Amino acid sequence: MSETTGTFLVTHAEPDSAVVRDVDTAQVHTLASNPGLELHDVLEATVAPEPPLEVTWEVVDVEERRTVEVIDSDLEPTTHEKELAADAEVGDLIQEERAGTGEIHIFRVPGDDIEDAATDVLEDEETVARAARLEAVRVEVRRSADDGVLSVRYLPD
Repeated sequence: MSETTGTFLVTHAEPDSAVVRDVDTAQVHTLASNPGLELHDVLEATVAPEPPLEVTWEVVDVEERRTVEVIDSDLEPTTHEKELAADAEVGDLIQEERAGTGEIHIFRVPGDDIEDAATDVLEDEETVARAARLEAVRVEVRRSADDGVLSVRYLPD
């Protein structure tokens, strides 16, 4: 095995060890020590297997470290997001690039299920991994039960 450079999400952190997952390949690396990482930190880094057995890994270089903030917004989806969802079927996903950087994901959800759907997105580790892939530092979840629209906004800052 050799060094791997990429974008990693911290999926587990204890004082003396941590687990990171490459957000592009989903490869999981158990670190033999924890160099101050916290759950859901995102690293642009290089990891390498630790000799002699090479069953655990170590962080050998960190180019950037950031935290992705996941926000349960009390705002409703925008008029534009509602318009995009108007012709969609329940369960459909609409993806739209934001002007500049980032992305918006819009879901049609039955009004009665909107709170459960929002909670699922807010608690899903993959929400943070997707934000890392999109280079977002903030994820904002908005919903409207009346319209059956859930929007997830991946924002650069």
